[in-house]
Amino acid sequence: MEVKDREDKDIRQPDLKSMNMEELRNWVIGAGQPAFRAKQIYQWFHVKLADGTEEMTNLPKSLREKMDEYGIYGVSVVTRLISEDDGTNKFLFRLHDGNVIESVLMKYKHGNSVCISSQVGCRMGCRFCASTIGGLVRNLTASEMLSQIYSIQKITGERVSNVVVMGTGEPLDNFDNVLRFLQLLSDPNGYGMSLRHVTVSTCGVVPKILELAEPRLGLTLSVSLHCPNDAGRSAIMPINRSYPIDVLLDACQTYFEKTGRRVTFEYAVMDQVNSAEQDAAALAERLKGLHAHVNLIPINPVKERNFHTLKKTVLQFQKTLERYGIPATIRRTLGSDIEAACGQLRRDAIQQT
Repeated sequence: MEVKDREDKDIRQPDLKSMNMEELRNWVIGAGQPAFRAKQIYQWFHVKLADGTEEMTNLPKSLREKMDEYGIYGVSVVTRLISEDDGTNKFLFRLHDGNVIESVLMKYKHGNSVCISSQVGCRMGCRFCASTIGGLVRNLTASEMLSQIYSIQKITGERVSNVVVMGTGEPLDNFDNVLRFLQLLSDPNGYGMSLRHVTVSTCGVVPKILELAEPRLGLTLSVSLHCPNDAGRSAIMPINRSYPIDVLLDACQTYFEKTGRRVTFEYAVMDQVNSAEQDAAALAERLKGLHAHVNLIPINPVKERNFHTLKKTVLQFQKTLERYGIPATIRRTLGSDIEAACGQLRRDAIQQT
């Protein structure tokens, strides 16, 4: 089966699955149908998790034909890998235009968590990440983000209880579509997930962090920091040249003050890059007084990148942070045997083609 990425313009108008109830009602009326059809369609998409109109048997054929003509953007499975180590599932999905994205299902005692992509590719250029190799192709629509969750739930038969927008792409670089996705995901008339069970990750797009704070959505903001000083962070994360660490941390403090939600800082510990004891001490000094939590990540090896982590290094880094009063946890390394790091499966599929 052919798998490729090709450039495509971002989809400007919302497809039917990306519409909220009011927009869908207006579309239905414009299509010459009674308004109550909008609720039926909405429930097919977001309650019954229908992939297409062929499942919508209580709708007239003429309406379903108009729906197909207008556009419904979902995903279809290309590859599913299951880790023999921990049961992690990794999915490669194809979009309607032939582009491919990936998602990961992680199983925990507290429930199933799905990590979804928000873009095809990424333009942020973080040196340790496979997602950014090849740059950005296009943004995902709200429906394409939702469909990753819906498809995984249908395939596994298990409820998804937590969502992490931390896969391929920078969510805040696709701000409007991500915001629409969050509104649809949390709509009590639809899937109805509390946004307290949602985490949105960013490499530090400061203006959008401040904008995200305004509606006080209740979600968890996760910021990829990965280095305690500007010189080192700029070397591995180009975004830092636009928004240095002090500016970023000021935005995080504003986010906490407006939302009451503690910010999580992601820190991928990389030997001989950012893993020394003085790095941990400097990080603790930076985060002092921020009501912050640090999530330490033993980095998944990426073939195109020369970064690695020793377990003892991560443990020592954690001890140093805690000695300085900064709470820190070490993220479980899941799915290493199926290359579950962001962007690897998609990258391999493109290269094989």
